[in-house]
Amino acid sequence: MTLHLPDAHGALRAYEPRTEPLALTPGAPFTSRTVFSAAHVVADPYADVSPDSPAAVDWDATLAFRRHLWSHGLGVAEAMDTAQRGMGLDWAGAAELIRRSAAEAKATGGRIACGVGTDQLPGAPVTLAEVRAAYEEQLAVVEESGARAILMASRALAATARGPEDYLETYGHLLRQAAEPVILHWLGPMFDPALEGYWGSADLDAATDTFLDVIAAHPDKVDGIKVSLLDARREVALRRRLPQGVRCYTGDDFHYPELIVGDDQGFSHALLGIFDPLGPLAAEAVRVLDTGNTDGFRALLDPTVDLSRHLFQAPTRFYKTGVVLLAWLAGHQSHFTMVGGLQSARSLPHLARAYELADRLGLFPDPKLAEDRMRTLLHLYGVTP
Repeated sequence: MTLHLPDAHGALRAYEPRTEPLALTPGAPFTSRTVFSAAHVVADPYADVSPDSPAAVDWDATLAFRRHLWSHGLGVAEAMDTAQRGMGLDWAGAAELIRRSAAEAKATGGRIACGVGTDQLPGAPVTLAEVRAAYEEQLAVVEESGARAILMASRALAATARGPEDYLETYGHLLRQAAEPVILHWLGPMFDPALEGYWGSADLDAATDTFLDVIAAHPDKVDGIKVSLLDARREVALRRRLPQGVRCYTGDDFHYPELIVGDDQGFSHALLGIFDPLGPLAAEAVRVLDTGNTDGFRALLDPTVDLSRHLFQAPTRFYKTGVVLLAWLAGHQSHFTMVGGLQSARSLPHLARAYELADRLGLFPDPKLAEDRMRTLLHLYGVTP
């Protein structure tokens, strides 16, 4: 049946949903790339909470979604921004998420890496010593869980650091005491405006030099870097300057196919928010790449870029609203509710376009279920044919 989807001007356009999904099933483990999906958290829709309250999580549905990703061979990047961390999920909730997901990963044999930040600190000015202590507290939780640590960019450090030397000292302190090699995360201000000037400079060339100085001082403690600057040229240049053995995990949700394929001087692994809704398709593409078939990989993944760019359009930090919409439409959860009330962060035309792009790709295991749920959402917003 035809759906009538609204555009930004209030006009309705007719759309004929597809009737068959892509046939995507779990397969062999990946051999050529290490791939993580930053996984979203499923809110408890029945909890009587407000956006200012601690998040109420549906743990069964949240862990079931992680098992879905693991079943297709993807690793899970846990307690990252996709989980509304810092936008609905506080440190207490993130710590519980880390412990539960790490235990589930151990039970199922899934790969997991977890975010380490400083979001338990108050909003008031803090000292560098307090920033270090906050990082240490979170690093201990992740290491005790048995997961790999991802040292995330810190709003508190960005606000407190006086220059590059404070970043070198802080990260050096943390890397020296890390039990296992970590992933360093550089998140650009398009994802979080509070991270403007990270690594001590708003000049990205100068910031890159400081970032590389941190790695060069402790290459044995850095498994890799996760770069989320949405600048493919800059990522490639940075990738080529990494010490031997340090991986680059692309976090570029605009250019990931070309960055994962790479060139004659190297390639990027992946740690991506867009691989939450793309999980099975992304996994199939990587298995094709494992055979050396780069054209086949691009043929599968290039058509997904329009959807990713749509979900990650400015304000980019609200991309997770589209991610959770698609999880609901795909049947991974029973509702379209988010921690922090962020289901309201995108407009109906934006959500309608996300549905259309995902449906054209065949991402919904049950297209009729997705159609029915989208029709319900349209009716809720007052859209009638």
